[in-house]
Amino acid sequence: MNSNLTSKINLILSMAIFGTIGIFTYYIPLPSGAIAFVRGTIGTLCLLAFALFSKTKISFKDIKANLLLLIFSGAAIGFNWIFLFEAYKKAGVPVATVCYYMSPVFVILASPLVLKERISPKKMICVLTSLLGMVLVCGLFSSGNIEDTLFVGVLFGLAAAALYATVIMLNKKLGEISSHNRTIVQLSAAAIVVLPYSLIVENINLSDITFTAVVLLVIVGVLHTGVAYLLYFGSIKGISAQTVAIFSYIDPVLAIVLSALILGQSMDIPQIIGALFVLVSALISELPTKAK
Repeated sequence: MNSNLTSKINLILSMAIFGTIGIFTYYIPLPSGAIAFVRGTIGTLCLLAFALFSKTKISFKDIKANLLLLIFSGAAIGFNWIFLFEAYKKAGVPVATVCYYMSPVFVILASPLVLKERISPKKMICVLTSLLGMVLVCGLFSSGNIEDTLFVGVLFGLAAAALYATVIMLNKKLGEISSHNRTIVQLSAAAIVVLPYSLIVENINLSDITFTAVVLLVIVGVLHTGVAYLLYFGSIKGISAQTVAIFSYIDPVLAIVLSALILGQSMDIPQIIGALFVLVSALISELPTKAK
């Protein structure tokens, strides 16, 4: 099979897997921090096992040179997961997913200060359109009053997006290090950082750790973290950034459709219009002005 086609298939698979994580976490009766810890731990073990069996080199020299940034970005990933899982619970998977895809907007707004990049007119229009979309998604123009739970869920989703934007910008600051080595350290750092939070802040009821919950946790750790990350980072080497940007929107579209079909969580017309504003604006902002 053509290597380019294989890369595209792997990217589509990874995006499809990411798009189902909200469904799985919805049925796990554990606090978000506990889920994040297990996800980071199992994901790290999966990547280490892959490195062992595939004889992929782990460069401790590169890790040491980037250790501080890797720890900070790993911590951001861990709390990003916590906020996202909380957003799923409080606002529902569709709304939380749309909020999460505000991360390109946060990157654009922070880039002049952090990355010394100028905001182009195209990107500023995308920012304003995304903000209008978020106003619609929040339910300001929907019938009835805005529920407090929905509003809190939206704030959690936006916090998750801001943390993911932080991870993107920190990764841009990293020196020479492979995506596999980087991800191993970031996932392990995420697990280590969220563990104290989960133990101190969250109330974990041991009776909630049923056989079903364990199975779902293993699936989230192995499939949605280990396998999905390997597919994603293995695929993006062989295809253009423009193609990666386009295919990445399989994730939110699938999440929104599946949550409506399986969980019965749907959005009204103003929210759907807002979701389109956010997702399309985010996609356009990531695409180059002139395609090569």
